Amino acid sequence: MARRSAPPSGPSYVPHPSQRRAVGGIHDEDQSAFSRFIQNEIFAPEKISGNINLVTGLTMFVGGILAVRTWGDLMIPA
Repeated sequence: MARRSAPPSGPSYVPHPSQRRAVGGIHDEDQSAFSRFIQNEIFAPEKISGNINLVTGLTMFVGGILAVRTWGDLMIPA
């Protein structure tokens, strides 16, 4: 049975750097490279769910390490 899905919304390849400006949207020429990175990679609506997943995983990892370091002696049978 054929799978039905929505057509791709954009190119499935990484565009050439000269074409990224047209694909990525309008940028202010006075922005620094760091602020463009933050805007395009961190706060972009299409990438926010993946970024939330990364932050959640990192928080769980660090929280697990802190919990074991704090209450690890309670996990060993006496």
